[in-house]
Amino acid sequence: MLVIGLTGSIGTGKSEAARYLARLGAEVIDADQVGHEAYTPQSEAWHNVVGAFGKEILDSSGEIDRKKLGAIVFSNPDQLSRLNQIMHPLMARMVAEKIEDLRGQGVEVAVVEAALLFEAGWDSLVEEVWVTDSSEDLVIQRLSERSGLTQGEARKRISSQMDRFERLSRADLVIDNSGDIAAMESTIDEMWERRVQGRNERK
Repeated sequence: MLVIGLTGSIGTGKSEAARYLARLGAEVIDADQVGHEAYTPQSEAWHNVVGAFGKEILDSSGEIDRKKLGAIVFSNPDQLSRLNQIMHPLMARMVAEKIEDLRGQGVEVAVVEAALLFEAGWDSLVEEVWVTDSSEDLVIQRLSERSGLTQGEARKRISSQMDRFERLSRADLVIDNSGDIAAMESTIDEMWERRVQGRNERK
């Protein structure tokens, strides 16, 4: 089974790329979804996070209110680092288990979609990393149109993530998303043919 890590900055089309890879036949493991699962009440992560940040982050049903937690961690880098130290190893374990489940089912291609693939160290779980990329100006334009962010707000979101060129330097393959969706899908088709179908032919 080929395990691909898919990552990229906000606004570069990572989710669209993941959806298209699923249409081509890949099984996608969404790190955001894994995070939601990890926060299940009374789970190991739930106990650790509530122990670290207090019961004030819970809603009336006992679930972690991600907005309340976000208000704490996104305004304080030390608190964000504390949360990541709790969550990243637990989520890595969950992602690794999902990969092994898919392997056991005879799946040919699994894709781990994660914005923080490198930052969390999850690139060690995959065989190769595909990175979606667009120019900063284009990302700012998309964030403005999609989320109504000002230029300043968009730049702040971008700068809070890994440097674009560091991410690109660590990529095995780059999905250039400077054009429209059709152009990106065409790029992915070429990569799929080369990496996935080519791999099957070599077996």
